[in-house]
Order: sequence, then structure tokens, then C-alpha cells
Amino acid sequence: MIRVAVVDDEALVRSGLRLILGTAPDIEVVAECSGAFAVETVLGSKADVVLLDIRMPDADGLSVLRQLRAAPASPAVAMLTTFDVQEYLAAALRAGAAGFLLKDTDPEQLVRAVRTLAEGGSVLDPAVTRAVIGGYLAAEAEVTAAEAVEALTPREREVLTLLGEGLANPQIAERMGLAPSTVKDHVRAVLGKLGGLNRVQAAIVADRAGLVTSRPPIGGPR
Repeated sequence: MIRVAVVDDEALVRSGLRLILGTAPDIEVVAECSGAFAVETVLGSKADVVLLDIRMPDADGLSVLRQLRAAPASPAVAMLTTFDVQEYLAAALRAGAAGFLLKDTDPEQLVRAVRTLAEGGSVLDPAVTRAVIGGYLAAEAEVTAAEAVEALTPREREVLTLLGEGLANPQIAERMGLAPSTVKDHVRAVLGKLGGLNRVQAAIVADRAGLVTSRPPIGGPR
């Protein structure tokens, strides 16, 4: 069972997400709260996945993200966002966000995204992908994506391409016909060669370098 915590200052949003996720037999919403109580509530719930509002009046979503990512056995955190918070996106990436979802994401896509996050994958809502990539590249312009990819072996480029599609390690292993442990080693090597990036940042590099020709629905194929 995937344990999910929802952090948003609007009770209506929290209730809606709980209702949607409650329809999935393998997902349980174990906690929901506003930002003021987020860190202690989430860590106390032992959630696997956190859906966190990126901007709240009673707490800084980025600060909550940093504290959660610094905790032992840190959960995967996807930021809930709207169209008017582009200035927060690059900071959230650097702080370790595993993805970005719109608050009105289609129910089926939301469930699929939570499953992908629980498996260690990354999620980018197509509606915010361009803003995320643009904001990150504007803030991280030390090296171009093409230059970064040049350092990778052909097999590592293939892994990076699948990361760019948002796939988790088990999905990459299935697609490439490799053992999960081998894929884990390849992913670790790719992220290290790209400068210690996280999976979402690596997905952005893959997209910018032209490795991802088409992006599947949130969470990749199921």
C-alpha cells in the first residue's frame, strides 16, 4: 500500500485529492494538513509520497520541502502548483522535488503519478513542463545540456532518455531488459556524471539535449 500525505492550505483541495486517491486500491492517504503543521505531520505519518503545495500563506513550501528531504527515510515529494509560480520552480528542483503537478490534474493521471513517485520515478505535468525547464535552465546555465550528455556512454544516454520520460527504475529495467540492480548502478552513474543532479533535473537535461522526442502521460506507461 502506498502511503500518501497531502499538504495544502485549502481544505477543499486536500479533500478533493483524498477523494481521488481513495479510489485506488493500492493508495492510502494517511495524512493531510496545512503548511503550518506539515513537517511533523508528514514525518509522523511515515508517508511514502507527499503532495506539497509550493506556495502557502502559513508556511513556505520550499522550506517544508528542504526539511522533508533532509529527514532520514525521506519521502518522495511532488510540488502542487498553479501557473503563476514559475519563480519557485528552479528552487524546488534544487531542493530535491521529485516532480510538479497541477492542482487540477486529471484523476487518472494523479493516481498514475503517485504510483510512479512511490517507485522512485519523476513526474512532470505536461502543462508546466516548459515553465519548469525554462526556469531551471535560466538558473543553472553553467553548462549546456548537450555538453553534459557528451560525457555519457551510449548505454547511459539510453538510461537518461528513459529518465527524461519519467520512468522509474523498474520500468527502465523492463524497457532495457536489464536487472533492476544494473539499472540502479547506471542511474547512479548518470546522475553523478551530470553533476549530482536529481532525477527531475536529469529529465530536464534529457529534454533539453533532444533525447526525449515525445513525453508520455504523467507517470509514464503503466
